[in-house]
Amino acid sequence: MSNVLILGGRAPAALDHARRFAHQGWTVTIADSIPCRISGWSRSVTSTVRLPSARFAPQAYIATLCQAIRTHRIDLVVPTCEEVFYLSRYRPLLPESVRIPVGIFETMDTLHSKWRFLEAAQGCGAVVPESACVETLEQARGWAGADPVVLKPEYSRFGVHVRLHPDGIPKDALPFDIAGRWVVQRFCYGRELCSYSVVDRGRLLAHVTYRPSYRLKGSSSFFFEACPSSAIQNFVEAFARKMDYSGQLSFDWVEADSGEVQVLECNPRAVSGVHLFGLDDGLPAALAGTAAHCVVPGTQAARMISAVMLVAGGAQALRHLAVRPWWKDFRRGRDVIAVPHDRLPFLGGMMDLGSYTRLAIRDRCSLRQAATHDTEWDGEALAAL
Repeated sequence: MSNVLILGGRAPAALDHARRFAHQGWTVTIADSIPCRISGWSRSVTSTVRLPSARFAPQAYIATLCQAIRTHRIDLVVPTCEEVFYLSRYRPLLPESVRIPVGIFETMDTLHSKWRFLEAAQGCGAVVPESACVETLEQARGWAGADPVVLKPEYSRFGVHVRLHPDGIPKDALPFDIAGRWVVQRFCYGRELCSYSVVDRGRLLAHVTYRPSYRLKGSSSFFFEACPSSAIQNFVEAFARKMDYSGQLSFDWVEADSGEVQVLECNPRAVSGVHLFGLDDGLPAALAGTAAHCVVPGTQAARMISAVMLVAGGAQALRHLAVRPWWKDFRRGRDVIAVPHDRLPFLGGMMDLGSYTRLAIRDRCSLRQAATHDTEWDGEALAAL
């Protein structure tokens, strides 16, 4: 029996990983630096480890992680959130015998940068929207003129601080509220798609393209359905070879009415596409680097975070007078949090939400920021330890 340590236990993706690994015979340990009862309370999890903050205490984080690897005899470490950048930066300090599917740090930095990724994506078979790197709103306006554009910080996540201007940048637009470089990008029209993949030394081992049918204010999605695209899969294969990458790769896309796909940005970590793989699908083997072929979901069933779909999705349906299609989607989607014989993660998630609320009040930030603040990486230098 092999032992896996899944990091970022706060994320629903970690819970999904845990259930799949346990179902396929692995012993699962969950770790995080903030409460992670959403995954830690699952019947699939044998033990939970509390870590220091990777962002604010990297030396203690790495030391505690090493201890956990030794104590639980870990064979494979699977990151899900932005701790992936700290694992990559400090990989030489972690036991060489354990497998950690992350790329080299310079490559990870390139992929995380919403500016430098666009250059890396050239020549891989997808359209890369025309973009520019700016530091002020005036520079963005000077480049864009009256054209429709999107503005986003070079380093960001979950759509935070992103500004959509389908009618051009308005005259009364506020100055950038985040210091540093921003990307101004031509607005892309079409259907939003996302993809999640696992690659090893440039070889595609798992892949799914999906549609984020419902979102929280244009940010995180909570209803997911597979939407196969050979053009997107071909791009991922070419990009993985070009970068000689190992780890998890996720992309945001727009598919034009003509079928042409436009790649917007990259997240070198887990995303909601994880939920579309079933318990018997070979995603654990892909992450372990042992899959003999590219693993794809064995079913096309839609997945959702049902509590969010009920509350936020229902509110959106009422606002847009689309209750009937929403109810149809709600009836056909399968919850990824509370599943038969493993329902405690739902209660754990509610308690985690309470913890995030206290953090948000203490730090005077949003709930979303409170849930990621201690593990984010925004391109700043990470000193040697």
